[in-house]
Order: sequence, then structure tokens, then C-alpha cells
Amino acid sequence: MSHISYSELKDWAHCPFYHKLTRIDGIDGFTGNQYTAFGSAIHSVCEKKLLKEDLSEDYFVKELKKNISELDEPVDNKIVHDMMKQGNKIIPEIDGALREYFEEFEVLAVELPLYESIKGHERKFKGYIDAVVATPDGKVHIFDWKTCSWGWDSRKRSDKLVTYQLTLYKHFFCQKMEIDPKDVETHFALLKRTAKNQRVEFFRVTSGPKKTENALKLLNTAIYNIKNKRYIKNRLSCTGGYGCKFYKTEHCP
Repeated sequence: MSHISYSELKDWAHCPFYHKLTRIDGIDGFTGNQYTAFGSAIHSVCEKKLLKEDLSEDYFVKELKKNISELDEPVDNKIVHDMMKQGNKIIPEIDGALREYFEEFEVLAVELPLYESIKGHERKFKGYIDAVVATPDGKVHIFDWKTCSWGWDSRKRSDKLVTYQLTLYKHFFCQKMEIDPKDVETHFALLKRTAKNQRVEFFRVTSGPKKTENALKLLNTAIYNIKNKRYIKNRLSCTGGYGCKFYKTEHCP
């Protein structure tokens, strides 16, 4: 392959053998569920709001139903019904949360594509930044929308593999735009399905030189091992939070 994305890097970091099965052998791994269908639908709403495009009252519900219809696995109809109501509670809070967090801002880009050279490798880094905004203090801010249930605890907020997404996006964004990294800040925006209040929450993620160095080191290690066909199984990722659909199957006995 000519490129590597953050999602591919994350797959490799969790288990190089899972990466081989899905990314090299072409066996379907995780292909989505009702929660990713919800995430895609609410992301589409956020994008249109940033672009100030008109939204019909039933736009979100139609998008969710369309995404659900494209899934390969069955869904829980009660959960989907609850998601429709949850999404419609989140949507009215998006604009206010943006204004409260950034106060005055200008939208520079939505779904900004990255396809940038990686030093020392033939592969490029591929990705899409959900949103880029500028504030009057001269700072540029990149952020990524994340759907979740009630929110993220402190462990999830500081998880290196989670936050490396923004760190790498910042690095390659600055490379693409020829911007000083000191002028760019990174943030996550949580869209909480089951929260009773503050259903949209922004928080900053630090992405300084040392963290960038560590994220690039992981990226370089992954590319080196993929190129040299080192597919070590990470048994710690077979079960638990990450899980694996190949666990104890003919693909990974």
C-alpha cells in the first residue's frame, strides 16, 4: 500500500497479526455497528453546521436510518430508537458549545484531507481532519468529533494511542500548510449520547515536541515491521475492551 492512516496504525498497535489479516490478507475485520452508524450520522450534522448549510429537521434521523441499513450485522431496535432521540438532543447544543469554547472563530476547513510524506519512508500519511478553525489570537485549532455514551474518564482522555491521532494530524497538517506547530492547538469534541447535560464537550489535548516525537516513533516502527512482514500476535488484545472477531477462529486459533 502507498499510505498508512491513523486507523491502520491503531490496528497495528493493538495487534500486528490482526493488521495482517485485515489490511494485507483482505479479510473483513470490524465493519461497523449501530454505534458507528450513529457516529457517522451526527458527524454529518456537525459538518453541515460548521459550513452553515441548511439542515432539515429530520436530516439526522434519515442519515442514521441510511447508515443502519448499510450494516452487515443486526441491530437492537430499541437502542437505535433511543439514538434517534439522543441525537436530536445533542444537535441543538453544538453551536452553543462551539461559541462557548472558542468564543470568536473562523472556520478554515471541514474534513480537510491529508496525504503527506513520512520522512524516511515511501508511504504517505493519509487522514481527514474533522475541522480546522482560527481564533483572533492567531492560533489555529484542529479538532475531532468523537461520539460516546456518557463521556470519557481521565484515563481515556490521556490514553496515548487515542491522543496520538491528534498529534499526528497536527504534525502532518503543519507540514502540509507550512505552519509553525507552536501556533496550532488540538482538541477533541465529545458528543455524548446518554449525558443529562453538557452533551457537547470540547477539551484540549497537548501535542508538544516530545509527544510528537513519540507518535512518529510509533508510526515509523509500524511501517518498518509491516514492510518486513513481522506479524506478531498480541494476545493481550484478543479479548477485553478492544476484542477481536478472529479470536479462536480458523484465522487465529
